[in-house]
Amino acid sequence: MLMTATKPTRGLLGSQYWNRLLVLWISASLLCVTVPAHAQGTEKLKIPNLGESSTSLFSAEYEYQLGRAWLRVFRSQAPTVNDPLLFSYLEDLIFKLVTESELQDRRLELVVVDNATINAFAVPGGVIGIHNGLLLHAQTEDELATVIAHEIAHLSQRHFSRRVEFAKTQQPLTLAAMLAGFVLMATAGGDAGMAALAAAQAAAQDSALRYSRSNEAEADRVAMQTIVDAGMDPHAASSMFDRMMQASRYATGSRIPEFLRTHPLSENRIADTRNRARQYPKQIRPAKLDYQLMRARVVNQLADTPEEAATKFRKELEGSPRSTAAARYGLVLALTDAGRSDEAALELDAIWAAEPNRLEYVIADARIDMARNEPRRAAEKLAARLKLSPHNHPLTMTYAEALMQDQQAHVAEEVLVEQSKQKPNDPYLWYLLAEVQGLSGNIIGLHQSRAEYFILNGILDQAEKQLRYALDLVRNDYTTSAKINQRINDVADMREMLES
Repeated sequence: MLMTATKPTRGLLGSQYWNRLLVLWISASLLCVTVPAHAQGTEKLKIPNLGESSTSLFSAEYEYQLGRAWLRVFRSQAPTVNDPLLFSYLEDLIFKLVTESELQDRRLELVVVDNATINAFAVPGGVIGIHNGLLLHAQTEDELATVIAHEIAHLSQRHFSRRVEFAKTQQPLTLAAMLAGFVLMATAGGDAGMAALAAAQAAAQDSALRYSRSNEAEADRVAMQTIVDAGMDPHAASSMFDRMMQASRYATGSRIPEFLRTHPLSENRIADTRNRARQYPKQIRPAKLDYQLMRARVVNQLADTPEEAATKFRKELEGSPRSTAAARYGLVLALTDAGRSDEAALELDAIWAAEPNRLEYVIADARIDMARNEPRRAAEKLAARLKLSPHNHPLTMTYAEALMQDQQAHVAEEVLVEQSKQKPNDPYLWYLLAEVQGLSGNIIGLHQSRAEYFILNGILDQAEKQLRYALDLVRNDYTTSAKINQRINDVADMREMLES
């Protein structure tokens, strides 16, 4: 089953959600303006075209902390995808791009939003967000990479800090209003962001919009160089822009693709991108199966029912799919989720022989065993694979689920505790660990794991409650008590940052 933290949402997220994020960003940003002198300008970053005033306003470390605070609130409100295979694929792609980018601080955090719209975003401090629906609109990995590279460019050029500094110099008394507009445009986009900008003086508004366009042009240029250096196709950028433009041509209001609300396209911008790409030879790259398999997973995630997804993939297979293997893989997932495991096994056999070691197929086979109520068989297969790929996250998480279904909670707990050292920021890992600790009778561990889950999801009151429950159970264990008290202090610091 493809896990999601909350019920999937179609279209744009609600105004209440964005308002809460806006409150966080305004308060945090105003706090940044009054950062103590000892916290300002302490880092010598090699960022091109960046003025002294900008680095004095935001230190990279403060941006990092601000971004993590934002992410916690984001997770508490947005439907996110907990699919280790998709997550690992996107992390690998981001790492490939970041390695060739100008980004200095590479402490990145990915969040995948369960939303069918075309959108990706970057938040200061290294948070990169991708709507899973973006994969359905990007036909190739290179097209997806151009969008991600653009967001990495915003981070590497520190555009948020520079925009805040620009707004401060243009209209110091309306900084909060300018920040409100920028934040909404960077996340929700559209009329709400423009309305916030309208609260500032008209001259400042015009200057800010011109400055924003220059940032977009700079991000386009920097992103294309990253794509080229990563050995990918620079021509994919104009292809992706063309597709976005077509999607928006007859759309109005909330139907306009979200990415275009925050990254306005024009014929000139597309032409500039196309002309820039002409400096490089056109590459004919075969469709990458890894990417097409991830697109098949997203189809299943966004379908209303498994049967709906199965029907879609059957129709694809009757025609000329971009990838027959990916379409059949998508059908395997849909049939498994629909409880039709025997049919799923037959479909998997049709593609597995060609690549018996492909991780996606190995996990699909284990999922079929689990659907057949044969979790021990699944666990044995996954354990054998983990000997070849220790700590592989998708394998480990599926293995833990199989162990839990097989009533081997103690073993599952050991596996997840060890994996938490590799992936401490994965909310689903802590959620699953709390479940198996409850089954194994480790009540202290259960409360601690629940606390970590709540922390990562920005539910700090519940996190503190769980930690205090654990503390009551370990009064005579001074070492554990000290660790729990330290975590309670950490939660207090997080709360103070949000409320400042």
